[in-house]
Amino acid sequence: MSGEIAIQRTVSAKGIPSPDSLRTFARAALPKRYGELTIRIVDEGESRALNRDYRGKDKPTNVLSFQGDAAMGAAVLGDLVICAAVVAREAVEQHKTPRGHWAHMVVHGCLHLQGYDHENEPDAQVMEAREVRILKRLGFPDPYQ
Repeated sequence: MSGEIAIQRTVSAKGIPSPDSLRTFARAALPKRYGELTIRIVDEGESRALNRDYRGKDKPTNVLSFQGDAAMGAAVLGDLVICAAVVAREAVEQHKTPRGHWAHMVVHGCLHLQGYDHENEPDAQVMEAREVRILKRLGFPDPYQ
């Protein structure tokens, strides 16, 4: 049985996909059985504070992934915190559709929650190839092209 995917929106901004769409993007990147996941949509201030406090980077970022507590077992997969303003800005800068970039950020974050990373080139190649396959199944182009 799969866990619940809760959506929290602290901002109202144009271009944010519906809760159902966000859940669809997440489920495409998750195994058949997964724990509870929260996707929180935030402003730049909250993103910046979290990025500073947890990663030591004093700026807002597109997506942050927080794995669930191992003591809770598989019951809680974790949380994704996505900054609406950063995703909107990046979509324009990278010539992507807002919906496609949102899908990419959700998929990217979900893969981080499962242990994928891109800190070195071999790991980045594995993670990016997986992202491309998942996004293709969702009907989106390769985000790295």
